[in-house]
Amino acid sequence: MKPTSIFCLFLLLFISHTNYAQTTVDDPEIKKMVAEVKSENMEATVRKLVSFGTRHTLSDTKSNTRGIGAAQRWVKSEFDKYAVKSNGRLTSVIDFFTIKADGRRIATDSQLGNVMATLKGTDPTDDRVLIISGHLDSRASDVMDAKSDAPGANDDASGVAAMMELARIMSQREFPFTLIFVAVVGEEQGLYGAKHLADVAKDGKWNVIAMINNDMIGNSLSSGTLLRDNTKVRVFSETIPFLETEAESKMRKSTNRDNDSPSRQLARYIKTVTNQYVEQLDINLVYRNDRFLRGGDHTPFNQNGFTAIRFCEMNENYDHQHQNVRKENDIQYGDLAEFMDFEYMKKVTCSNLATFSNLAWSPKAPTNVGIEVKDLTNFSTLVWTAPEGKSVYGYNILIRETSSQHWEKTIFVKDTKAEIPYSKDNFFFAVQAVDALGHSSLPVFPIPIR
Repeated sequence: MKPTSIFCLFLLLFISHTNYAQTTVDDPEIKKMVAEVKSENMEATVRKLVSFGTRHTLSDTKSNTRGIGAAQRWVKSEFDKYAVKSNGRLTSVIDFFTIKADGRRIATDSQLGNVMATLKGTDPTDDRVLIISGHLDSRASDVMDAKSDAPGANDDASGVAAMMELARIMSQREFPFTLIFVAVVGEEQGLYGAKHLADVAKDGKWNVIAMINNDMIGNSLSSGTLLRDNTKVRVFSETIPFLETEAESKMRKSTNRDNDSPSRQLARYIKTVTNQYVEQLDINLVYRNDRFLRGGDHTPFNQNGFTAIRFCEMNENYDHQHQNVRKENDIQYGDLAEFMDFEYMKKVTCSNLATFSNLAWSPKAPTNVGIEVKDLTNFSTLVWTAPEGKSVYGYNILIRETSSQHWEKTIFVKDTKAEIPYSKDNFFFAVQAVDALGHSSLPVFPIPIR
């Protein structure tokens, strides 16, 4: 018998005599929810938001037909419609706050307001929070122009419409902990709405396990290169946590976990869940916090120590981004709904929904996740503590080569300790808790245990 055959036989015998199995479970309720996402609903939302003329952060707040105030009140009225079918669990508010003049993009002290819907959880002992956002404000070519039309169809009525579609669908179900759906303002002026909410969360010691930002998810045709791709979407995630301590930095360097920040684990989680529930959509993991020298509404959450990522279309079209509506040399400029791809946007929304609902039904993550290093061996022994709260069916041990972007193999175990035939020198590992329906927690990277 060839040596390779002997090794394969040994591996099969090893696995068969341990409590290992590889399982993938599709939750029929999540599949049903994904099927409820309607592109026509989101197109109607985008066109309604465009109809307010401009949604510039500093635009009219009194008119019922034009400006940011009218848009805020309309979004809240839609949340209130969803609340009727939520058995009183969904509530909404326009969370007003004051921003001082910054000498840059806020000329005078101004009152801003995030439109927020909160879906209360059913388990009063579970303090976890999930947040999903899009930004309500729009802009023209001049970021200080609060008068000209700024339709903001893709940037970012698309993100708001996706968030609202999730609120509509998920408010008809029950989840154990709090879900927040928010249309933030002030993004174009300096991420002010997101910073306000991130500060509220930090000051209130909210247990935010993930924040998902959707900003420009409805365009599939790039400008200049004219590439069209409706099968890919970018997910941006920070490399090194913004508030990393000295001890955490030392541990990161010693374990080479530069690509395993909590936000990066969330990004990989999104890729896994999307592959499971959404057809013809590939998550492109981009290893930076945002586009080159730019930022988004997830950034203030990262800066406050929270796990947060950004969804963004694969190909941006700069003819229809931050442009006055006009026609020059037979080219139509402006962020108009007619240039959007709503079927593409639907797929990205389905990815959001599958991720958000999977996390919302998941058990808490395991704690004290470690890898034993007391012996030199080509096996790896991982240990952890079972999480409190919702019962756990088992655990996934995730495995990937050190050069790989994404998890390549999953081993399912029932115990809180496992020895696996993979060397810690050659692979990265993480552990996540799983319930009987396959809902999994965010992965936890192990630390060395001597």
